[in-house]
Amino acid sequence: MSGTDIAFFLLALAAIAGGVTMLQLTNVVHMVVALVMTFLGIAGLYVLLSAEFVAVVQVLIYSGAITIIMLFAIMLTRHHRDEKERQTTGGVWHKAVAAISVIAFGLAVYFGIRRLDFGADGSALSGDNAKAIGKLLYSYYTIPFEIVSVILLVALIGAIVLAKKDGKEAGGK
Repeated sequence: MSGTDIAFFLLALAAIAGGVTMLQLTNVVHMVVALVMTFLGIAGLYVLLSAEFVAVVQVLIYSGAITIIMLFAIMLTRHHRDEKERQTTGGVWHKAVAAISVIAFGLAVYFGIRRLDFGADGSALSGDNAKAIGKLLYSYYTIPFEIVSVILLVALIGAIVLAKKDGKEAGGK
């Protein structure tokens, strides 16, 4: 077993543990932190696949921007912690079945991947793939890139306007 295999298993374990932990938590902010752990594990897997640009985008966009948007959404909405309405994630049997299911799925994926033949070893990848993506993004795809950024800005402004309307209506009652 090489160092790459060990790094893969540790990063995959971190990503899966973050996802399972997120499903088991009841505090929304803690769920976001577990989701960040999943995003960072996936970014590490991208680095192992020699996709450095995608790994950096994963960290910047998902672990950074999407997480901040989730936290803003949590702060803009009202969350009442009422003991009567508190939801539980299930008993011991529910957690045991979930753990066994995750382990069975992991073993099925592990043994399924061990038998695959991917063909090329990846040596044909250029060392400057981030440079090539940057050239394409900022030369041929500049207009679609800017259109997407404007659409995201409009969505953010719309969310703020909707949140302000709900806040004024609740405050006036």
